[in-house]
Amino acid sequence: MSPLRFGTAGLRGPLRDGPDGMNVETVERATAGLAAWLQGRCLGGGTVVVGRDARHGSAEFATATAEVFAAAGFAVHLLPEPLPTPVTAFAVRALGAVAGVQITASHNPRGDNGYKVYLDGGAQLVAPADAEIEAAITAAAPPARRPVTPAGDEIWHSYVERAATLPRGSARELRIVLTALHGVGTTTALAVLAAAGFTDVHIVAAQSNPDPDFPTVPFPNPEEPGACDLLLAEAAAVDADLAIALDPDADRCAVGVPASGGWRMLRGDETGVLLAEHVLACTGPDPLVATTIVSSRLLGKLAAARGARYAETLTGFKWLVRAGSGLVYAYEEAIGHCVDPAAVRDKDGITAALLAADLAATLKDRGRTLLDVLDGYADEFGPHVGDQVSLRRDDAAAVLARLRAEPPPTLVGEPVTITDYATRRGPLRTDALALATEHTRVVVRPSGTEPKLKFYLEAFGADAAERVSAVREWVDRLSALSRPELPVTGVAQAGHDEGGVVEPFVDHADHQPDR
Repeated sequence: MSPLRFGTAGLRGPLRDGPDGMNVETVERATAGLAAWLQGRCLGGGTVVVGRDARHGSAEFATATAEVFAAAGFAVHLLPEPLPTPVTAFAVRALGAVAGVQITASHNPRGDNGYKVYLDGGAQLVAPADAEIEAAITAAAPPARRPVTPAGDEIWHSYVERAATLPRGSARELRIVLTALHGVGTTTALAVLAAAGFTDVHIVAAQSNPDPDFPTVPFPNPEEPGACDLLLAEAAAVDADLAIALDPDADRCAVGVPASGGWRMLRGDETGVLLAEHVLACTGPDPLVATTIVSSRLLGKLAAARGARYAETLTGFKWLVRAGSGLVYAYEEAIGHCVDPAAVRDKDGITAALLAADLAATLKDRGRTLLDVLDGYADEFGPHVGDQVSLRRDDAAAVLARLRAEPPPTLVGEPVTITDYATRRGPLRTDALALATEHTRVVVRPSGTEPKLKFYLEAFGADAAERVSAVREWVDRLSALSRPELPVTGVAQAGHDEGGVVEPFVDHADHQPDR
């Protein structure tokens, strides 16, 4: 059995015995290695924050983490109860801690848990620290443990007080419906909203209390189809103005709005641009906003029009919060938003929810809605339509290799420009491929955790919706490609679709779509 790899933000995996699972022994070993790595950088004896969510095993894992750090000579600030991940990120920065650990698997399935690491300053670790810590874990001796007394709730109150200062407007007449999807966000979100003056808040009772079995949702992710059905039903029942869904550790936020014929959830790119402009309306000179290479191009256009600097990074908030000086806002299309990087250098669903409520209330006071603002962006910058498609295949890497070797020469009748991020130098180097035309853009990258390719689609202009639909059809064609037992090069070529939409891959032998 191979041990869990210490990667993107730490460890994450299934709850089971052995080195390839999340269990007490894995957590103790990881903590001993992290402690040794910190000591090797003259940070021994510093403060370490330890927090947790309410998943199976989280309480036991947090205790083990705190006690191993204490035995290694660190001052441990153990949060007193299950709390949102952003509270831990805030605490690391507020307390000047040398590191923080949050026991959480975020929105993973119920059978998983994880060990998320923050370094000094409250940001996630980046290379080469991850590889160095993994090596220290491998070399670590069996650790000792020393009991730790949990801290009080002072840092939680400080987080709530800080969050309550973020709203830009004064309007508060807004009816909100909130779900925490059986996670730990309800109490903190209600406290933050109340402290900022939002008191007409309804909760989805069936999902409001922490429950590690997530009984009403097969996958506790607001982006999953059906995950927000109870939220939108409650919003319609109480005639709400805004619906908010937090993921189980409350670091992500999805927003729902009334639309013609019912309710709909906004895409992460839509919420991202709305919050960006709301933040930019009340910032100092020369602000910076950032998003990732797979997100909408609209933020860059908005930033230029509003006199702000704009940056793109790789996916993940470990990169976004390091986008540059003067950062005031960052988002990624997977409903992650960092609205207060001076206090929380990571995505924070609770403060994002507060600013979404602040914006919605301000607009309501002026007789407008969030959808009205999005319509205004379409008028100002042209329509932008986005979508995401996952192609689940055991040979996903080989399919991506075929795309690299024989990319389609046109998309929706327009010539394609290829950007291969795997061959780029500098901070934007990653295993991803972008296919761009004048009115269409597709970014393809493999999942880091599952055997699938992720396609991020966006089209611009009057026929944007039709273009996105056409590209979705192209992805469906890719799903029908034969498993590449044949060599990648010299097997497939781009043929021409007479309809001028997208060229399918064609086998040389019979000039029929490869199956």
